[in-house]
Amino acid sequence: MQRRDFLGLAGMAALSVARPGHAQPNPELPLVGLLVPRKQEPANDALAALRAGLKEAGFVEGTNYSLAMRFADGDLDRLPSLARELGALKPRVIVASSTAARTVRTELPDIPLVFTSISVDPIAYGYAQSYVRPGGMITGNVTNAMGSEEGLTEKRMDYLKELVPGLTRLGMIGPKGILYKAEMIALNKVSSQLGFEVTEYPINTLDDLEGAFADGVRDAVSALYISGEPLLFNNMARVMSLVAASGKPCVGVYPEFGRAGLLMSYASDTLDGFRHAGTYVAKILRGTKPGDLPVEQASKFTLVINLKTAKALGITVSPTLLALADEVIE
Repeated sequence: MQRRDFLGLAGMAALSVARPGHAQPNPELPLVGLLVPRKQEPANDALAALRAGLKEAGFVEGTNYSLAMRFADGDLDRLPSLARELGALKPRVIVASSTAARTVRTELPDIPLVFTSISVDPIAYGYAQSYVRPGGMITGNVTNAMGSEEGLTEKRMDYLKELVPGLTRLGMIGPKGILYKAEMIALNKVSSQLGFEVTEYPINTLDDLEGAFADGVRDAVSALYISGEPLLFNNMARVMSLVAASGKPCVGVYPEFGRAGLLMSYASDTLDGFRHAGTYVAKILRGTKPGDLPVEQASKFTLVINLKTAKALGITVSPTLLALADEVIE
């Protein structure tokens, strides 16, 4: 199946079976909890992928399990209370993406957790004891091979240099979290090899975003790098309005960024992470201990080129790069 076909089916599946985030679960079925920092509507494809992973393993919602979902609508301060709401329902296992996984780990340490598409090294971050045997009540999948950001960043910047050959100054926008710091370390290493300098425009809250973009435009940066930090990913619409207004070529981490209007994005496929999480949930429901399931590393990576944005910026995309792209947004 082609990726675009899967996305179409995923969207239809999500719309056809989407349930309110606070729907009453069926008490006769094993309960699976889901905690997502984003709003429900943008997360419909991820929901469909999770259900698809469970279905591949023989579990159908409403027949073999019940699903209780909570969405933080981009407000990360709501995550602890939402996690406790899920915990009160006594789920057999909880799936959590991004920074929500840390919240579940803290608030509900005794409930099995499958984290999905996290961008930090789960060993260094204290999530798991090892990739092979994470131990305890936790397992899942990561977006980077062995939690390394450098290799992915190097490929992103190679692609960006081809799109923007005159790149001399890159502006980095994002809150200074764990991922931001890893991205900056990687960018500083890569910049010396590729011949550009990096200027940071850190933010503390979403209200700082407009000023960060304005500073980048004032400093005449060649392009902007949008951090993969959850605050930006989970408030993508607000970020994209400023991206469009900046008139600058912008590169981002997740495929969703490229689809939403960034010139380019390159990273592992987050939907594939949710599908894999579904297969792990099925194993846990069958009795496997989470700590015995190896942490999975991303194996599917997606290069998105937004041709519509390129044309608006007056950038010509080479046939070679178009041929390499997994998705071309027209």
